[in-house]
Amino acid sequence: MPYWLYICLIVLGIYLGVSILLYFLQDYLMFKPEKLEKDFQFHYENQEIEEYNVETRDGAIINGLRFKVKDPKGIVFYLKGNSKSIKGWGKFAVDFTRHGYDVLMIDYRGFGKSTGSRTQKAIKRDLQVVYNKIKENVDEKYIILYGRSLGSGFAAKLASTNSPRVLILDAPYYSLSKVAKRYMPFMPLSLLIKFPMPTYKWLRYVQCPIHIVHGTDDKLIPYKTSVKLSKIKSKQTTLHTIIGGGHKNLNTFESYHKILSDIINIKPKKVDLKGSSITVKHTSKVSNA
Repeated sequence: MPYWLYICLIVLGIYLGVSILLYFLQDYLMFKPEKLEKDFQFHYENQEIEEYNVETRDGAIINGLRFKVKDPKGIVFYLKGNSKSIKGWGKFAVDFTRHGYDVLMIDYRGFGKSTGSRTQKAIKRDLQVVYNKIKENVDEKYIILYGRSLGSGFAAKLASTNSPRVLILDAPYYSLSKVAKRYMPFMPLSLLIKFPMPTYKWLRYVQCPIHIVHGTDDKLIPYKTSVKLSKIKSKQTTLHTIIGGGHKNLNTFESYHKILSDIINIKPKKVDLKGSSITVKHTSKVSNA
């Protein structure tokens, strides 16, 4: 056997071996869940909470918390990022309850007290079941979908098949395949990845107003990702930029809280363009502007 062919076979074997390992270990590499005991008691300072367990058709249990306010204006269905559990994420509910909104947070399969095998299809189905439960008591015009990082893709999917009042995406990705490609550019991720999460595809079918919030210094999911996403449904999308914001610290910026307040407290008004300059075109000739 020629030496060059021998080397090629070794390289090919290593490549295939890494691909196989990536396929079977990606759940471990992608997700950082925190497990909680069934009898764990949630507690948050100055927050009224109610714990829920929803059983899915395949027997999994999806655990969630509802942060309650008196006479709520509506409810925020908050889909968290991929680390830990709602035990830690619950502290962010105050950003909505202080404005008079109930907040519902759930743990995805394998996180916190939630059980079941984790697949993209299963999680999408779980979230729709929970969304349907919300609709039993709350009209969709009072439901706000908020997706943070990993949750942004799931939120976009839910909004594409339902009619919430508004969709808010916090540090969203174009697709998880694209994010992974940045770190493993030579791997056939389109064939290997079990959670492609094509946010860009789902956004095409969203009919409600879309608000995207992203920091300019995000090292995990670049700001340009949100610029690209904002162009998919440009007429109904608003891109909110947090100058200097990273991936995990947007809540430490005053501008983030002002943006959030403006989105959830002000009902969008139809702009009357009659008499505006919308139809005026600039000439190609050089003139006084």
